[in-house]
Amino acid sequence: FTLIELAVVIVILSVAALLVMPRLPFAGEGDLKTSARQLAGILRYVQDQAIAGKQYYRLRFNLADGAMKVTRVLPEKEEVEVTDSALTGLTLREGVHWADVTTSSLGKVSEGEVTLDCSPLGAQDFLLFHLTSKARGRYFTVAVYPGSGRVEVAEGYTEGVLSETEREKDFSLEEKES
Repeated sequence: FTLIELAVVIVILSVAALLVMPRLPFAGEGDLKTSARQLAGILRYVQDQAIAGKQYYRLRFNLADGAMKVTRVLPEKEEVEVTDSALTGLTLREGVHWADVTTSSLGKVSEGEVTLDCSPLGAQDFLLFHLTSKARGRYFTVAVYPGSGRVEVAEGYTEGVLSETEREKDFSLEEKES
């Protein structure tokens, strides 16, 4: 190869790299999406366990450190640790934080702890979890619908319900507040 041929190949590879690089996902965006889907999976799993086992569970979400804790609630209202390894040591991925959590009973909560009770009928409250990746300023929303066992994930910061079909039901935060 001559020096001119090598220079042409390097220029072509550089142009190709400049066109491809903006389309590649960044690690932080992947972690945010993965955290949102992981949260949705945990919420579905706990609801399924509550329904299938006819038991009561309580999920606690610490908004300061991203920790999640699942306990089983006994008939005497005593809480015991779950032994299921899929429900222990839960936390958001590094770089992903809670922006806020919106509940139909408490409204928008951005600090402290939020709880979700699951009975044999499913989740007891409508919740919207807003996850953010502070490095990129992106959001994902996870919605939990009471009584149906449905959990949805949407990209972006979404208020109210996520599905158009759910708007006819009485789960909308805007309707409950008015």
